[in-house]
Amino acid sequence: MIVTNIKDVMMKHLKTLVFLPLLLLVFTTCSEEQIDGDRIGTINGKVVAKGTNAPLENVKVSTNPVSSTVFTDEEGNFMIENAVVNTYAVQAELAGYVTAFESVAVLENTVAVVAFELALSNANNQPPSVPVLVFPEDLQTDVPFEVQFTWESSDPDTDDDLSYILELRNGATNNIELYETAQDTFYLASNLDLATTYFWQVKVNDGVNDDVVSQISQFTTIALPNNPYFFVKREEGNSVIYSGNEDGLNGNESEADISVLKLTSAANNSFRPRSNPVINKVAYLRNVGGNTQIFTMDTGGGNKTQITSVIPVNGFRIDEADFCWAQNGSQLYYPNLDKLYRVNADGSGTVLMYQTTDGSFITEVEEAAFDTDLLLIKTNDYSGYNARIFTYRLSLNTEETIVTQGVPGALGGIDITANGQRVVYTRDVSGSENLNYRIFESRMFVFDIPSMVGAQLSTDAALGENDLDVKYAPNEGAVIFTRVGNNIGAIPSVFKLQFDTTIEEKQLFSAGSMPDWK
Repeated sequence: MIVTNIKDVMMKHLKTLVFLPLLLLVFTTCSEEQIDGDRIGTINGKVVAKGTNAPLENVKVSTNPVSSTVFTDEEGNFMIENAVVNTYAVQAELAGYVTAFESVAVLENTVAVVAFELALSNANNQPPSVPVLVFPEDLQTDVPFEVQFTWESSDPDTDDDLSYILELRNGATNNIELYETAQDTFYLASNLDLATTYFWQVKVNDGVNDDVVSQISQFTTIALPNNPYFFVKREEGNSVIYSGNEDGLNGNESEADISVLKLTSAANNSFRPRSNPVINKVAYLRNVGGNTQIFTMDTGGGNKTQITSVIPVNGFRIDEADFCWAQNGSQLYYPNLDKLYRVNADGSGTVLMYQTTDGSFITEVEEAAFDTDLLLIKTNDYSGYNARIFTYRLSLNTEETIVTQGVPGALGGIDITANGQRVVYTRDVSGSENLNYRIFESRMFVFDIPSMVGAQLSTDAALGENDLDVKYAPNEGAVIFTRVGNNIGAIPSVFKLQFDTTIEEKQLFSAGSMPDWK
């Protein structure tokens, strides 16, 4: 029995020894397969909107074969961790956008990077409404040369950014101008042609759908009004030239600012208009880069042309510098520090005509219309004072008549009658001379050359007001001038003073200065 039992025990142990290697082999094989299956990596990525590259939040990101499903953060970033080594199709999905797929290979212990640009889905986005044209109204007439086009449009998808294109066609030339705006439902266009029919329409785009186009509307600009006055207003930090009339449509005398027509844009600093009715042109000064040049334009504001270039207009203060037409509109005289130049009206033939002998600056010049050999000139020192007004005979290169000199204070605003017999100018009777060239009590004076007698004009100017920029009327029976308070920032106005038995003043244009009347 004992022997038998020992034998049985030994057989049991032998079976166990045989079984253990087999079990170890099976365990080892299974363990190696599990390690191979757990080889993992990471997928990192970013999702942005196509076209704008704006990050998209809460985009659902998933893979095929299936791993984890994640969502992008506010920066558009996402991360899928513990992705088993494999090649995946990664999907990015967000309502309102076209679902996108990208292929990426995940390697062990590495980061695979993938990026998405999601395009808006047309199927989920509605187009904007058809633009409604508000102004100018269809078939409207007498539309000014500067027009603020206005329209209305909306979009049911409030997140869309709308952009507009205004198409404007000149009915006379068929020339088409395109003006683009972002968001704004208006556009300011300048310098339209006289008495011309225009056609316009507006296209709107939401960045997703095709353009939506308005109906076509038409309007006609005003014919050239009979505006004999030219003056300057300040707009958007620049000087802008206007023309105007003092009579109403029926020829009856009316209030200030009648038939006011804007001739230059506020985008440029344009000032000191000088009209010439013989050739229907207006010359004016305009800042170009760091210089001031002479330009000309039609009396309606068209055909703007730069005349001077190499030798610009210059003086001790450019807002005080003045120039004039010469030889019936074929030439112009203008100052450049201590020199006086003449230039042809087409910009050719610049010639030095006069230079001061003491280095004083030439600030203003006028030609006598019936005596084109006679000039009226004003000079001053570098600070604007020690001023002189005199006539100069070109053919003899000599000063002919001294109108005024040796008086304290500022002089300016010179003009001479057609026959060269009388001169009008302004003088600061306060006699103040200061570093800022501030004028305190400027008044108008008339000087009669044959008698060599001068006198102050009687006006309604109050204490604390200045009369400046005086010019003769075409019939020389009146003058036009600027009246402005002597305080800094005062707003000027343009007045007319009629000469007769009783001197009569009339305000013509508010917030205006530098008038001209030819």
